[in-house]
Amino acid sequence: MVPVEVVGVRTHLADDEIVVLLLDPDAALIVPILIGPAEASAIASAQAGIAPPRPMTHDLLRDALLAVGARVGHVEITRLEDGVFHAALVLTTGRRVDARASDAIAVALRFACPVLCSAEVVALAGVEVRPAADEDDLAEFREFLDHVSAQDFETGQEPGPDAGGRGG
Repeated sequence: MVPVEVVGVRTHLADDEIVVLLLDPDAALIVPILIGPAEASAIASAQAGIAPPRPMTHDLLRDALLAVGARVGHVEITRLEDGVFHAALVLTTGRRVDARASDAIAVALRFACPVLCSAEVVALAGVEVRPAADEDDLAEFREFLDHVSAQDFETGQEPGPDAGGRGG
């Protein structure tokens, strides 16, 4: 397992798809995970430090775990099977709870605990990123994020207008 950073949530406007981006800084790879709008909102609001007036589902889970004296020590993105990312909440007691990757990430942010990803998943689904040395590199990466979709990672093709009709 390798530690990853939750970069954030991005929307591909043309396809109306939402991804959460996980960064493996040591390998300079980004792992995009296709997620739903509710999970995207839960992840983005936790990253922004926004507390809802009433607990949403992930807040409720955190509060219920804390009420029974349990804490999430870390979460693991364990495997990628048929395009679906599988994850687990790992409690400080060592017990594991099966979870969708998007839910695990949303809960990890609420517990401020590490997100770990299987090295195999990073190698399989990771996309290489270069450090932005200047504004041109940054603009190119933003262009990449604007045109990327989950299918681009399944085919191994670069996103954009030259990718066989996908993207752009």
